[in-house]
Formats: sequence, structure tokens, C-alpha cells
Amino acid sequence: MLDNATNRTMMVDTQVRPSDVTKFPIIDAMLSVPREAYVPQSKRNVAYADGHIDLEAGRVLLEPRTFAKMLDALDIQRSDVILDVGCGLGYSAAVLAHMADVVVALEENETLARDAEAALSEQGVDNAVVVTGPLVMGAPKAGPYDVICVEGGVSDVPEDLLAQLKEGGRILAIFTDIAPGEARLGLKSNGKVSWGLVFNASAPVLPGFGTEPVFSL
Repeated sequence: MLDNATNRTMMVDTQVRPSDVTKFPIIDAMLSVPREAYVPQSKRNVAYADGHIDLEAGRVLLEPRTFAKMLDALDIQRSDVILDVGCGLGYSAAVLAHMADVVVALEENETLARDAEAALSEQGVDNAVVVTGPLVMGAPKAGPYDVICVEGGVSDVPEDLLAQLKEGGRILAIFTDIAPGEARLGLKSNGKVSWGLVFNASAPVLPGFGTEPVFSL
């Protein structure tokens, strides 16, 4: 069995680089952060597999290539303050923290949030803080943010969340309104967010981000 360091290198060489993600900060972060530390114990043998990893309650850790392409589109800077929406067990927050100044990792599943906080602490990630609360509400007290990274599928992004983005800030989410799904980058200018397609991707819809059912008589 290959060791985890070798698996990380293989993940980058076979999933990340072939997806045209070559920026040094992304490669460095994904080679440095131990992905196996942020998945359930029973899934550690597939931590570097090419696919989403099930966490619990319909939640997943996004596949490496999708996450890497999200980071590439967001153009993370060392000075950025980032809101990581739906951090799961903390992997995305750890990678973002390796690249940016401060990460606020938002998670509404209390079990995931508790375990993410423990994992980040154990790994010595001291510039990421886990906040527990509804994902759609964001974390306004720590905002506004240079970057908002949404770690899953959405039907739409509520104004409450967009309001927490700085002027000139970037937000990325995977929209599920068109099959098989689209990762779209939003840029905030003059108080409005304009969205554009970056690449095709799919992911389970995050809690609260689905289309509300419409009832008629």
C-alpha cells in the first residue's frame, strides 16, 4: 500500500495538473495538507480517490479536481479573508488556510463542525476558525470577505450571503439548475454580483440551497 505522501503526489499529478491547474500556491497547498486527516476513519483508504467522498447526512468532500479548479478560478491571494461555506470535516478550510490570511469555516452540521475543529487543531491550522450555523446565512460578524467558496451544489445563492462579499470580491458555487451542473464564478461590482460559467461540475445540494417546493391547488 502506498503511503499518504505518495498518494498526495499522485493525486496532484493525475487529477489536479491534468485539469490545467498549475498555480504554485494551489499545488503546494494540496501537496502539503493531509487529506486523510479530514475524512471519516472508515474512508481514509480512499482519501485520495478520484471522486467525492461521503461524509454524513448527504454531505460530501468534493473530488480533488473539482476543488482544485474552484481554487484556480477564485485566484486566492495571501492577504484574502475567506468564508468557506459547508466546510465538512475541514479539508477545504485547511487548504484555503494554507493559501490565504484567514478562513472562516462555516458548518451547520454540529457533528461535522466539532470534528472539523478538532482536525484543524490537531493539524496545527491556526488561521482557520470553525463557526456553526445555517449555511445560507453565512457568518456576517466576521465579514465582509474577499472570497466566498461554497463547498457543494446550489440552486441559487441568497442575498444574505452575497451581502457578505466585499466590493471586488469573488464567490464560487456549483449550480445544479442545469444538468450536469456548472461551477460559476461571481464577481461583485457596484454592489451587484455578476456570474459566469467557469467549468462543468456536479455536487450534492447543500442544506438550505435547494429549490423551495411550490404548492398549488
